[in-house]
Parts: sequence; C-alpha cells; structure tokens
Amino acid sequence: MSQQEKILLAYSGGLDTSCILKWLLEKGYEVICFMADVGQEEDFVAAREKALRIGAKDVIIKDMKEMFVEKYVWPAIQMGLIYEDRYLLGTSLARPCISVGLIECAAQRSCTIISHGATGKGNDQIRFELSCYALNPKMKVIAPWRLPEFCERFQGRTDLLEYAKKHGIPVSATTKAPWSMDANIMHISYESGILENPAVAAPEELYQMTQSPVKGPDTPVKMDIVFKEGIPVRVSEHASGKTIEGALNIILYLNKIGGQHGVGRIDLVENRFIGLKSRGVYETPGASILYAAHKDLEVYCLDREILRVKSYLALKMADYVYNGFWYSPEAEFVRSCLVTAQKNVTGKVVLEIYKGHVMAVARESTKSIYNQELASMDVHGTLSPYAATGFIEVNAMRLKEHYRVFGSANTK
Repeated sequence: MSQQEKILLAYSGGLDTSCILKWLLEKGYEVICFMADVGQEEDFVAAREKALRIGAKDVIIKDMKEMFVEKYVWPAIQMGLIYEDRYLLGTSLARPCISVGLIECAAQRSCTIISHGATGKGNDQIRFELSCYALNPKMKVIAPWRLPEFCERFQGRTDLLEYAKKHGIPVSATTKAPWSMDANIMHISYESGILENPAVAAPEELYQMTQSPVKGPDTPVKMDIVFKEGIPVRVSEHASGKTIEGALNIILYLNKIGGQHGVGRIDLVENRFIGLKSRGVYETPGASILYAAHKDLEVYCLDREILRVKSYLALKMADYVYNGFWYSPEAEFVRSCLVTAQKNVTGKVVLEIYKGHVMAVARESTKSIYNQELASMDVHGTLSPYAATGFIEVNAMRLKEHYRVFGSANTK
C-alpha cells in the first residue's frame, strides 16, 4: 500500500472503526477521521480524543442534523417512503447525507481514499460506497471487512477485542454484547446479538426512544400538523396551544410525544439488498406520526389515479433508498415525479396520539377535490342515481361473458 495517500475514515468511536484506524496506521497510511453528527447521542469530544490517542492525524466533527432532516427526512415524508410496508428508512436516509460530508471533507483535506467499518454482509457498505462514487467518481474506497488480509486476521469481535487490548485501545464493547445499535435524530435501529434469533422477542430494556405503549399516558394528545406541498411546516398542540415550527424543532417535539406514547416501534425480518434476510428492531416515533398524517392528507387531496401511480413510484423509491441508490439517475427521475405529485398536498391533519397509535380524526385543505354535496347520502347533487345503472351494466358485461363460457362463479 502506498504511504503517500491520505485516508478519510468514517469513524464512530466504537470497537470496529477504532481497530480499523489502528490497522490503517500500521499499513503506513495517514488517517484523518470524520464523524457526522446526525442527531445521535454521542460523546464527540471523547471520541475525538480517543482517535487522536490511537494516532489519527485529525478528527473532523461535522454537524449535519439540519441538513439530514431538511434534505433527506423531510423529502422521505413528502414522498411517503416506507420499505416493505413497515421500515421508515432511518438508517438508509442517513448514509447518503453522511456521504456528502465525507466527500466534502476528503476534498478539503486532499484525501484520495475513503474507508469505513461496514461489514461485508450489510447494507451500509453499499449505501456508503455507491453514494461516494456518485458524488466523486474518482474516489477510492478501502473496506477492511472485505479485504482478505483483514478478514484472515480478524474473524469477529473476539479478535478485535484482543487487538484493542494489545494496542491499548479503550473499548466499551464485550464479547457478550446483547445487540448493536445505530442512532440518529430520526430513529434508532437494533440488530445482531440476541436479535439474530427471530423467535426471541426484543427485551423491553432495549428501547431508548420510546416507552412501552401500555405505560403511556392515559389521556390522548391531540394536535394539528400542517403540510405545504407534502412537507410538514407546523405542529400545534390542542391542550397547551403550543405551536412548533422549523424542521429540527418539529422532529424533536414529535419524537418526544411519540416516545411518551410508545409510537413507532417496529420489529421485523427484512430483505437486505445483498440477498439475505435480517432481523431488525426500530424506533421511529416522530417520523411515524408524520408518515400517518401525510398519508391521510395525501388520500384526501390527490386524484385517485395519481395516488395509485404515486404509490407505486414511492415503493420503487423506497427500494432505491434502502439499496443505496439515492443519487442514482432512476432515483432522481422518480423523485421528481413524486415531488410533482405533492403540489396539491397542502392542508391540515388533526391527529390523536395514544398508547402506540396515531389516528387521523379530521383534515382540511383548499386543494382537495372532495365535494361534500356530491358525496352526501342526503342529496342527489349533480350525480344522477340513474347513471349508475349504465355504469354497472358496462362493468358487468365482462363478467357475464366470462361466466357464460366457463360457468357461474359458484361452480369454481
């Protein structure tokens, strides 16, 4: 390996990236560490001091919380993204955001290589690398967990702990850690350890953002959420009259309320892009509230066929985000279509939040084509009831012809 090139290491301060830092230094590289603050609870000062003690040339800590929420979380809410009907993509959305910080920092520090601690079985290696290559096609990446030299030396956590002990690297991890976690301002994800057995329920002490719904307040919280073209712009709490504006303030407030009521807990087995299934547990309180409110307003405001096409495209976009293709040409195209579909998704949704549930109970919009007189069962309005006869006759023709030839439905 060249001793002239500088490496920018995506550093977390944990066992894996601390050992990778030392290993890269042993290989003769000059290593600068990069840490993105996307809202995780992290002692950045301690992590910086630790990296410098190991031998890092410098440690860059970049506050990316506002960028993460405004450029990634809010568009995901606007597009209605959810992977396999349950996962709101909290980790998946953070990776392209962090990659922007990595590429910008690499350019500023003249680093020609980026390195990370993602494993060869996970999704993050794909998300980081595809994002980095899209942002800078000339960038090189070193993924130690895919290098034979590294993998032969380190089979797993036990070998890393021995290596850390040998080199005086302080770690809090143990060989019996019950699970691993990844956090940001949108969510916390948990995997591995005891969670690898899908038949074992996650213990209550695992959860950090939410309390159990059964322990939630006995009185629902009622609030208004206002959207403009699919983007949340204001939250108002009924009981206190409190109004919250600004992306960071809104997500933090809804995280708090959702956490108190146990909203946003998901335990699932999902399909990784690399081809295997994995079990994950997620907490996404604030975004779960926003997703439910946005979906309700969207159905109210959008034309039926636009909604169906948009829903199909949102499924595709969720796959692109999960699989690491946020910056792909297909994602750019689909995103433009989804945003166009949101031009009329403007209005207010009234929600009740109670013991793990988010319920839309009312909605208002000047952009909705809902016509109360037309929909009313009390007046005919402009839709003649006689017109339904022909409508039914035309739709029945296909069924009559099918069963005339193949027999009536009850003979199947």
